[in-house]
Order: sequence, then structure tokens, then C-alpha cells
Amino acid sequence: MKKIVILISMCSLLVGLNACREQVQAPEEFQWVVDRFDDVKVLRYQVPGFDELPLQDKLLVYYLNQAALCGRDIIFDQNCRYNLPIRRTLEAIYENYQGDRESADWKAFEKYLKKVWFANGIHHHYSMDKFHPEFSEAYFDSLVAVTPASELPQDYGTAEELMAAIKPVIFDPTVMPVRVNQSAGVDMLSSSAMNYYEGVTQREAETFYDRMMKPGDPQPISYGLNSKLVKENGKVTEKVWKIGGMYSPAIEKIVYWLTKAAEVANPTQRQTIESLITYYKTGDLKEFDTYNIHWVQDTVSHVDFVNGFIETYGDPLGYKASWEGLVNFRNDEATKRTEIISSEAQWFEDHSPIDPRYRKKEVKGVSAKVITAAILAGDCYPATPIGINLPNADWIRKDFGSKSVTIENITNAYDEAAKGNGFREEFVLRAEDRERMDQYGALGDNLHTDLHECLGHGSGQLAPGTRGDELKNYGSTLEEARADLFALYYLGDQKLIELGIIPSLDVAYAEYASYIMNGLMTQLARIQPGKNVEEAHMRNRKLIAEWCYERGKADNVIEMVKQNGKTYVVVNDFDKLRTLFGELLREIQRIKSEGDFEAGQALVETYAVKVDPTLHAEVLDRYGKLGIEPYAGFINPVYHPVMENGQIVDIQIEYPTDYVGQMMEYSKKYSFLPSKN
Repeated sequence: MKKIVILISMCSLLVGLNACREQVQAPEEFQWVVDRFDDVKVLRYQVPGFDELPLQDKLLVYYLNQAALCGRDIIFDQNCRYNLPIRRTLEAIYENYQGDRESADWKAFEKYLKKVWFANGIHHHYSMDKFHPEFSEAYFDSLVAVTPASELPQDYGTAEELMAAIKPVIFDPTVMPVRVNQSAGVDMLSSSAMNYYEGVTQREAETFYDRMMKPGDPQPISYGLNSKLVKENGKVTEKVWKIGGMYSPAIEKIVYWLTKAAEVANPTQRQTIESLITYYKTGDLKEFDTYNIHWVQDTVSHVDFVNGFIETYGDPLGYKASWEGLVNFRNDEATKRTEIISSEAQWFEDHSPIDPRYRKKEVKGVSAKVITAAILAGDCYPATPIGINLPNADWIRKDFGSKSVTIENITNAYDEAAKGNGFREEFVLRAEDRERMDQYGALGDNLHTDLHECLGHGSGQLAPGTRGDELKNYGSTLEEARADLFALYYLGDQKLIELGIIPSLDVAYAEYASYIMNGLMTQLARIQPGKNVEEAHMRNRKLIAEWCYERGKADNVIEMVKQNGKTYVVVNDFDKLRTLFGELLREIQRIKSEGDFEAGQALVETYAVKVDPTLHAEVLDRYGKLGIEPYAGFINPVYHPVMENGQIVDIQIEYPTDYVGQMMEYSKKYSFLPSKN
């Protein structure tokens, strides 16, 4: 599970000193922002400590990086079945065009291509809405006409047949308008452009997987996680993502590099990698569970990774997982704070405000660390989480534990890129709130991520007979809300002061003020006018903020203040707000534990979806005047093997600044799937 935060300002604390740790110092000339277009800025991130790794760890990072990059085509195809032919057509045009590259039409074409790269497809990575080209269909035709037909995707036949397939998808706003449609009362499969189902209705898919479920199974399989569900000759069947199955050409390359990684891994990690290879070869989800158990129990290895079909946010039914990759190594100094938190996991569980029936009697295997990302891939690239908690299977969490990470070099890059943007001065009304945020905001953000990932996702348990998939399309939003509420509730607990993690509750108050302001107001900058909130993490934050605002009205806990024609969100009673966090946490844990779909649906639809158009317009206007892009993502560093006598003797790291160059290079070096899968 992920907590994704794009507009943040972060640093970490030095445990025991109750202060921000010393940031990794970048040379003054280091260029953090490398590109800007539409609502996006593209950043670089540094990988401090890589040069000091022993050669064996460097080799492991390098091989795992290659395995991660080889899965790039998969996420494009998963997001929409036309993404690969569209991307490749656009790239062929871009590479071969000899005309005026300064014209307004060409600039619009270039921006569209950049957006497609950033979102891993033709739909916005957060809003899920399809991009609308700012160039005409006629201009596109003129570009295709001067592009050699041999350079265009060949899977659809002639260039004319290719255009007949992709042009309506690009230009007709009624064709595949939304990647993931979670609106109540619609068939979420037929109305979504994602490529996890084909020719199958929502009812047919739900029936297909309901029949697989075994009531009372203590170790339920994550059915559907690694397959596309299709109807062929009137029969619903799965096309499994494995070697010899769907996506085989890319998975074969991933396995090749994983095999190289296993050769230089320590014995514990070699077992983990080999179990992942077995899963990729067989497609057997029991093997995926075996891999997850090995992975979560490895808390010793310095280098770590995520690779595979992991998160289900892209499937409106919550069965199918997107492909992602992340390679990292532990930040030993910063990990001290998460070790303190995880060592107290049982205390936090025992004192949680939830129904005692749904607390874990024995918290097992909770491990947490602060990491340095070495590569981002698949659904983690270019936009990436700042924290991860895995595995997702509730029974593995209960029996074997979970592993949580906070990705500190990513948060550092966000922080560096956001300096001096004027956000707090524009949106935070009270001077005392700004002062608290300036002093403790970074610390509060980091601890919120730590608690969310380390303890929040791993807390609580299901009631007997609850499978864990009953919440369907609302499951992701409610799970993120549950983890956020856990973190928010405990940020305001004296226990953190006793543990020496925070100096005072001002840290919590800074985070509370920022979180509620974001949930009620400022995150609206990420939504187009007239649209609802669709993305699970945004829905989660809106749900919490709106629910607390409504429930706290009688006591004026949260106030919407108008001043000089501007709206501000002010928290008047932090203690009562914490009480409200606890009350909502109790209810959402009950909903999850009991699989109460109706209650979960009511919460999300009431508080998390609808947008006030007047407030929305104001936020967009104020953001626009500041010139702040509401989304950010990254280009990756590049790793170069140093060879002597046919052997790798070192790996050197380079930080490129060319977003377009990296995307074009990836499409040439790591593109293995046919355009028509």
C-alpha cells in the first residue's frame, strides 16, 4: 500500500534530538527541476551513499535496476490497450520529423507526448481523465504523412489501419474518456479504459472471482492479481501474465536480470529472488505468496527491491495489479527513528481507539526502514510514492508481518524543488500555523509517512469469515484512510514525546493543519473544473477532512474563514480534531474488519467524491497565480558498468537532465512487447 504525496516539504529527524536530521547536501549548482509542462514538473533525485557501497551491492543494484526497467511496456498496456501503439506512433513522429519544431502546433504535439510518457498512457495519472490534444487531427495527419511507414507500429497492418484504430482514441472525447471509473451505478468495467478486462461485464467478473473464493480459507489466494480477464467464444477466462503467457517477452527479460541479481545476492536474498523467478515462470499465485513471505522476513539485506504485479488501484474492482519496480538500499542513520516506532508496534496496537475485537493480539514481523531509492519503474515512475507498506495480503501481514519504507531521497528532492514557492504564505491564514509548519512541518510529514506505512497498514485484523475483498471499488480509498487516520491519531499522542521522537505536540498540530487544509482545499488544484475526485489517495484525504469538518461543526473544530476574498481552512481545536480522527478510525476499521460494503460506500460517496465548484475555481486561480505545478515526478539516474578484462569492477552513477532523452532511450532499450497484446 502506498501513501502518495506530491506537494510536500520534507526533512527527517535525527532520533533522540527531536530535530530535523542534516539533509543530504547537494552542490549548489545541482539542477532539481529539469522540465515543466502542463500541470507537471519533472525533477531529479540524488542517490547519496551509492558510491560507498561495496561492489557486490553495486552489482545487485545494477542488475535489479535492469530488471525493473524491462517492465516499462507492461504498465503502458495495462493502463489502456491502445497506449503502446499510440506512444510508439508519437515517438516515431518525434524522432523523424524534419519540419518546424518551433511552431505552436509542434509544441502542442510535444507537450502531449510528454504527458503520455509521464502518465504511462493517454489518461492522467491522478484524475484518470483522457488527455485532449491541443493540436488538430489534420495536423496529426500531416505529421503521420511525413513519417516513414516502416517506423510506425506494424501490428495493426498498414498505416491507414493503424490510424483507423488509434485516431478515435486520441481525438474523440467520448472514446475511452476515463481510465478508471468508480462512479456508483455504472458498469465500472465497460466504462473504464484500463486493460485488465475485455468483453467482460462487472457482474461477470465479480461472479467469476466469487466462485474461486473459499469461505473461511485462512490463507486466501489473491485471485486475479496477475491476469487479464477476457471472454473468448462466450467463455470467461484468464490470460495469465507469465513466461509463456501474456507479457512473456517483457517478463523473460525481467527474469534474465533477476537471475543475474540472484548470482550476486546474499543467500537470504537469493532465495527471495529465486521464488519471484518461479512465480514469473509459473504464474502461480501461491508462489507469489511464497515470494512475499521470503521478502517480508528478510530484514537484514542492505539492498532491497519491489518487482512485480503489486497494487490494485488501477482496477476498479480491486483484483488486478499494476506492474511496478523499485530498487533501494537502507539509510542506516535515518532508519533509527523507524526502528523505535516499529519496536513499539504492540503498544500502538493495544492502545488503538478501534474495537478491541479488531486489534491484533500479537503483532508479528513489523519492520520499517528509511531507504534511498536507486531506480523507479513501472507504476512507480515517473510519479512515485514516498512510502510503501507490503505485502498486501492480510493473512501474510497477520502471520508473518509487513515491511514498511519511507523513501527519503525522494522527499528530499521534493523539498529542494519546492523551496520559496509561496504556497504557505498564500494558503495558510494564521501566522502561528505558518510558524509551526516552518519549524515542524517537515518532521510531521515524515512521521506521518512512517506511522502510516510502518503501523497503519499493518494494524487491525479481519473478523472471522471476512475475506478482505468485500469493499471492492471502495477498498483502496478506505484502506488509505485507515492508515492515514492511524498515523494522524498517534501523531498527537504523548507517547511520541516519551519515545524521544518529537519535542512537543506542535509537530502534530503542524501536520493536522496542513492535512486538513489539503483535504478540504488545496488538493483541488489537481482536478479539472467540473470533475469529481477519483484517485484513491485524494478521496481518502477528502473523506477524512470533510467528515471531521462536518462532525466538528457544533464545536467549531475546523473553520472555513473568508478574508479579503480568499478562503482559508483553520483548525481551532487540535485536541477535539484528534478525537474525531479516533472516532473515524474506529468506524473504518469496523467496516474493513466486517466487510461492510454498504457503510464503506456511504462514507466514500458522501464525503470523498463531490467537489464544490466555487471553492475549486478559487483554488485553481490562486495556484495559477503562484505558478505551482500540482504534480511532480522524476527522471532516473543512469548506472554505467566500469569494465576491466571483461569483468565489472565498478558501477558509476550519472544524473541526466534530459526528460525527453530518457523517455526516448527507454522506449528503444526497454521496449519488448508487441503494440497489440
